[in-house]
Amino acid sequence: MASALTLRSDLPGSVANPPEIKAVCLDVDDTLVDFTRSARAALFALIGRDDMWPAWQRVTDEFVARAVAGELDPQTMREHRTKAFFAEQLGIQLDDGTVAVLEARRLAQMCHSWRLFPDALRCLDWLRAAGLKVAAVTNASGPQQHTKIAAMGLTRYFDVVVIAGEVGVAKPDPRIFHAACQRLQVQPHQAVHIGDRLDLDAVGARDAGLHAIWLNRDPAFHVAPPARVHTITDLDDLPELLVWEYAGVPAPRR
Repeated sequence: MASALTLRSDLPGSVANPPEIKAVCLDVDDTLVDFTRSARAALFALIGRDDMWPAWQRVTDEFVARAVAGELDPQTMREHRTKAFFAEQLGIQLDDGTVAVLEARRLAQMCHSWRLFPDALRCLDWLRAAGLKVAAVTNASGPQQHTKIAAMGLTRYFDVVVIAGEVGVAKPDPRIFHAACQRLQVQPHQAVHIGDRLDLDAVGARDAGLHAIWLNRDPAFHVAPPARVHTITDLDDLPELLVWEYAGVPAPRR
């Protein structure tokens, strides 16, 4: 039977009618799966240099947005992205056949090196043991994310998986958060969302009416979180935050 955590009110000094937390939504890439490490290593294997990652991310974001909007299917998106990257950033014009071969090689290298963060399964085990509903909410473009979730042994933890490429909107659009809540059969104020992006995950979830937690895994990146956004540095901190900061009951023993 699903349980709930009782959260303190957001209003200073108010203790009346605190909302109940019935569900937890989690981002996948760079929250549960160390995606950047694998993707960056695959790019290095493709081009033999490590200084082009920011440019690759910019081009990728552009083409993923087109895939989420339904303009491109995932495979076409990846090949067009790689072709555009080589042309715009390296000044190399590739034919379609070469792009297909290079992208297939890069994708295989990346998928082979996917790894979970060490804290991922401990956190998910705790959430399931607490009886909370759990959702994955991800800005990925398509079927590859289902493959990744299955390959990493995460499928059994999620009641629902909400993928931007399948619902047609991406974080921080409130509609993707509301879609997760609807599928979980909870109201937004009964859900918490955790992700590694302050803008897309934390602020997006907060503005959609969910409780927001920013996972900042980079100890060198210091920024004060905006109002109504909590910060943790790893997922091992999540249970204690849910219990202490929200519920105000004794923390679980470790």
